[in-house]
Amino acid sequence: MSGSLSGKTALVTGSGRNIGRAIAVQFAAAGANVVVNGARHPEQVAQVVEQIRTAGGRALGVMADVSDPAAVADMVATATGHFGAIDIAVSNVGRRLHQPFLEISVEDWQAVLNTNLSALFYLDRAVLPQMQARGWGRLIHISGYDGFTGHLLNRAHNVACKAGMHGLTKAIAREFGPCGITCNTVVPGAINTERDWSQYPNTNVEQVAQRIAVRRWGEVGDIAAACLYLASEAAGFVTGQALHVNGGEHMF
Repeated sequence: MSGSLSGKTALVTGSGRNIGRAIAVQFAAAGANVVVNGARHPEQVAQVVEQIRTAGGRALGVMADVSDPAAVADMVATATGHFGAIDIAVSNVGRRLHQPFLEISVEDWQAVLNTNLSALFYLDRAVLPQMQARGWGRLIHISGYDGFTGHLLNRAHNVACKAGMHGLTKAIAREFGPCGITCNTVVPGAINTERDWSQYPNTNVEQVAQRIAVRRWGEVGDIAAACLYLASEAAGFVTGQALHVNGGEHMF
């Protein structure tokens, strides 16, 4: 394995399937050591690790609930002990529940907030000191376009979190830019993934495709390619930005 990320180590949360898996595999193909993370399905994490190793890459699977700050700290310590350092951290975990606002309990609100927004704080806080000490780092937050458009009904907790993610991105980018660290948000649009379609009761796949300028849903590889760019040296002058990958459905 050799490429734009040779010699770097990347940690990708929620990388047992879908977008996270694509990012992990793409990073490994570019030469990075990859820490593959999941919380509930160790067999999926093991499959990704095996896929990377079979292709000649280096990977480590770590099970951790990113909504738990202690678990995140332990995961970062394990990864650092194995690979020596973490250069790139991608926050990808998210819960997208379909709930009318008045049916969102306090417990629902706190659970989604902790998983979709606080988890970024836990991971970034855990890896930033070592990035700062080495004078180089890449933080990437995977958001969602509903956090910018508000176009999906009955997702107030998720919309609030996705919008907040980019606010955190800008704050970190400003504070840690002098240390050689960039922080950016990648904003997926309509992407083909395995999902619980019961949480998308009003989505018509064909109608959505007709709203997209390129007339198709995106693939997980489209998001992985955007992350690969932001993780590379080529994106050293890009920070605090939201990179929208939505095929032109929404233009900012």
